[in-house]
Amino acid sequence: MSPEENEAIVRRAFAEVWNGGDLAKAEEFFAPDYVHHHPIDPSIQGVEGHRRLAAMMRSAFPDLRYTLEDNFAAGDRVTTRWTARGTHQGAFRGMEPTGRKATWTGIVISRLADGKVVEVWEEFNAVGLRQQLMGGAPQR
Repeated sequence: MSPEENEAIVRRAFAEVWNGGDLAKAEEFFAPDYVHHHPIDPSIQGVEGHRRLAAMMRSAFPDLRYTLEDNFAAGDRVTTRWTARGTHQGAFRGMEPTGRKATWTGIVISRLADGKVVEVWEEFNAVGLRQQLMGGAPQR
């Protein structure tokens, strides 16, 4: 697939699975043996792992929305810089709901093969998110 087609696949995955909440669509975008190099949770593997992550985030932040600030491709890789926003209304990594609104940022590099994401490397501002949920100043 072309870099432009890969970029469109990643954009649709954010729109339909993460923002749209259609977890069944994960199979359309992620390979069965998908590997997610996540800074906090190494268990996010395969389509089911991705589905669990999205479900957990959408349960903790029901109004979760990702804005793709940058999304560009080269070869089989797509780099996405995103901003996420949501209201903490469900349990999140051992933290009871606070009702606080939070904004956090991250970068994901996705590797695609045969029209599906097969590997992802992710970095995001977990410290800033946690500080906001605990009542501290937002971190940008």
